[in-house]
Amino acid sequence: MKQEIKIVHEFSFSVQKLFAYLEEHENLKTLFKPARIVRLRNGDTSRNGVGSVRSLRILLAPPFEETVTAYKENELIEYRITKGSPLRNHKGVMRFSSFPGGSRLNYTIEFEGKLPLIAFFVKIGLERSIRKGLTQIGN
Repeated sequence: MKQEIKIVHEFSFSVQKLFAYLEEHENLKTLFKPARIVRLRNGDTSRNGVGSVRSLRILLAPPFEETVTAYKENELIEYRITKGSPLRNHKGVMRFSSFPGGSRLNYTIEFEGKLPLIAFFVKIGLERSIRKGLTQIGN
């Protein structure tokens, strides 16, 4: 069964600062605690752009890889799980926008589980971790 996480979070600093932080693979550990994140490959035309790959390992589970599939500076980062993981049809989309006095992140993640109920439990833990992590950015 398809699961979807939709989060909108506002920050009191510029979209440029927010994007610069979240585009760096290593900084995503703030959102995906207790994951260990390692950059495997830089992007085709920029360090964090299309084609860049990161490995994530959560506790004792096997690592999996995410690849950036769309990238527009200060506006958009899309990525997919491309290797490993008990999930399938995964797509993460971060959309960035500014407003007077700050910036906004619209973050959507869609996925299905390869086994019954796994996606449901992943959704609960992942959404909680992301929401908590977003409150720590910029503090």
